[in-house]
Amino acid sequence: MPRITAYEPAGAGPVRRLRSPFTIRQWSVRHARFLERLYTFFADILLGLHPLWRALGYGRVERPVKSVEQVVKGFLFDCRMCGQCVLSDTGMSCPMNCPKGLRNGPCGGVRANGNCEVEPDMPCVWVEAWSGSRQMAGGDHIQNVQPPLRQSLRGTSSWLRATAERAAREEAARAGGADAP
Repeated sequence: MPRITAYEPAGAGPVRRLRSPFTIRQWSVRHARFLERLYTFFADILLGLHPLWRALGYGRVERPVKSVEQVVKGFLFDCRMCGQCVLSDTGMSCPMNCPKGLRNGPCGGVRANGNCEVEPDMPCVWVEAWSGSRQMAGGDHIQNVQPPLRQSLRGTSSWLRATAERAAREEAARAGGADAP
């Protein structure tokens, strides 16, 4: 007997995503080593801009940087803007694309063809992550346990946060080195 409903919203079927993000995401995973190098180069540029970000105020530059980040990472990785990017640890496959939101490996329901058990037409994010991580210089980082997602950071720029954290580590290292006899 068919299920009768008064209204069925568009895109509410078992597969809610378009095929094109899968294609771009798969390209990103296949080119993980190149993207890792590009990210390292870009991270160095952002670190070089740290004095400017600090002078202007990180809060002031959050919106424009976040907008650029959302477009770039949205296109390449189908980014969900969780604010805690781990692409460099997960083979350039964003774990936030997992329908179950798993940040530390597959659920155990991966189909024989490598697709997701929840969205059968979608390649498993973690199968892709393993494949991408094998190409990267930091490929063993996939084994790092990721902390739980901090929901308060959702929709913020992980680029700015990573830059500020890296700058603070480097400043602390310089200050520690100055104290040495």
